[in-house]
Amino acid sequence: MDTYALVKEKCLAAREAAKNLATAGTAEKNAALLAMAEALLLHEEEILAANIKDMEAARTKNLKSSFLDRLRLDHERLLAMADGLRQVAALHDPIGEVIGGGRRPNGLTVTKIRVPLGVVAIIYEARPNVTADAAGLCLKTGNAVILKGGSEAIETNKAVTRLLATAAAACGLPRDSVQLIDTADRQAVIDLIQMQGLVDLAIPRGSAGLIKAVVNSAKVPVIETGAGVCHTYVDEDADVAMAVKICFNAKVQRPSTCNAMETLLVHESIAPAFLPKMLAAYLEAGVELRGDEKVQSYSPKVLPASEEDWSTEYGDLRLSIKIVDSLSEALEHIAAYGTKHSECIVTKNFANARRFQKEVDAAAVYVNASTRFTDGNEFGFGAEIGISTQKLHARGPMGLPELTSYKYLIDGNGQLRS
Repeated sequence: MDTYALVKEKCLAAREAAKNLATAGTAEKNAALLAMAEALLLHEEEILAANIKDMEAARTKNLKSSFLDRLRLDHERLLAMADGLRQVAALHDPIGEVIGGGRRPNGLTVTKIRVPLGVVAIIYEARPNVTADAAGLCLKTGNAVILKGGSEAIETNKAVTRLLATAAAACGLPRDSVQLIDTADRQAVIDLIQMQGLVDLAIPRGSAGLIKAVVNSAKVPVIETGAGVCHTYVDEDADVAMAVKICFNAKVQRPSTCNAMETLLVHESIAPAFLPKMLAAYLEAGVELRGDEKVQSYSPKVLPASEEDWSTEYGDLRLSIKIVDSLSEALEHIAAYGTKHSECIVTKNFANARRFQKEVDAAAVYVNASTRFTDGNEFGFGAEIGISTQKLHARGPMGLPELTSYKYLIDGNGQLRS
């Protein structure tokens, strides 16, 4: 079967499944989510064996360590995937929720309620945990999901998707509620995001290159997620000890994530007190540092930063550093190179903090906290489908409400339009 026929067949099956999911009750959906979580743990050996195959194949391609880290599953990560499904089951079901309306002067009652989107396509790279997160969030919101993971994780994704679909079917929901495009052919992505009338929304998760490719080729609505050139600005009025801790966490705690800091901006007046301590901490942690000439003067181990570095999402232990002469210069740099994801200022100056939050155009704008907190769980939304960096429909961590649309219910007693 060619890729178009394969993808269309799955989309048609998903469209049929979505009809049944749209009317499924909360108890039914929650039971399926709990069964899906249990299935992951009961079949841990099978999933990890599939993941080992993917890891071995990836190593032969000499992929960088941050990519391998995203691909790897172990007992703890599988537990987290199962726990994520349980958390989604415990969340409020938004479907059917009344979000507006009222009684008109002519007696008509207008009620605005949340409804599923229908069929959601998720295109992502090497994170097998996305398979479970996306399936769980879509199922809870009554959406059928079609998953297209990266070829490097294909064996893991096959195992996980099969188990999730089987568990959902055992609880009375359509098996085709959760499907995987199980081919490594890249044409399948194009076919999927051009299935007008069958796919209601496409969400790409991954590198800036993946997101751009999907946006440029899609014929269905797309929500852009994930690309994160995130900044932390250490203001002249920052607490040095706090700044060192925040900046270290934002880069080193898990550098492969989209909310990790990629560029550190430092006010010139605090640089002498801050940079020696900060550079020493980074170098001890194995971070490769790139900076402007002023930053290089603090350590011979700082490489020169190129123009490309300022706009690069490294996704690993590399960091660009720039010394600025004012808050205004920091804001200009963020506006020029940021991806509207997550930005932070470290300062004790209330006016500077509020100016930063007011002027920075990003989904999440922090004062005195690591950008690593931009996450559905950390924001209290449960698992997330992605972090939107656009403004229409959804922005920031996308939880359950962002996977819904709405419709109007109108009740009358014989009214006619004059």
